[in-house]
Amino acid sequence: MKKQEIKQPKERIITISGKRKMAIAKATIKNGTGRIRLNKKPIDTFSFLRRLTLSEPFRLAEDILKEQLKTMDIDVKVSGGGIESQIEASRLAIARALVAFTKNLDLKKSYLNYDRSLLVADVRRKEMRKPGDSRARAKRQKSYR
Repeated sequence: MKKQEIKQPKERIITISGKRKMAIAKATIKNGTGRIRLNKKPIDTFSFLRRLTLSEPFRLAEDILKEQLKTMDIDVKVSGGGIESQIEASRLAIARALVAFTKNLDLKKSYLNYDRSLLVADVRRKEMRKPGDSRARAKRQKSYR
C-alpha cells in the first residue's frame, strides 16, 4: 500500500534586484513577521538618514497595504559601490519587491507619483576616460605664447 503524501502550499518567495552606480542589491521578500534586514543586519542599526531612505517605500505603502506589511520579511543583500549607492540600490529593490509581491497597482502609482526613482533605476554611469588624456571630458588647455 502506498503512503499518502500531504501537499503543503509552497511558500511564496520573490527576489528582485536594484542597481545604483556600481552597487547591486537583491531583495528577497516572503511571508513572515515584518522583519527587514540589510546584509543580515536590521535596518534599525543604520544611521538616522540612511534608515529614513531605506524606510521610504514602507512609509508610502503603510496607507495602501495596512496590515499586510506586518506579514512580510524582507532580506536585502547588497554589494559593490559606496555606502550611499548601496542604500539607494536597496531602496529601489525593496520598492520593486513590494510591488511584485503584492501586485497592487495603487502602490505602484503612489511610488511613481512620489519619486520615480523608487521603481525606475538611474541609468547614469561614470563616463569612460578618453585615450591620450587622463580625464573623461575637459581637455588640457593650450597656450601658444
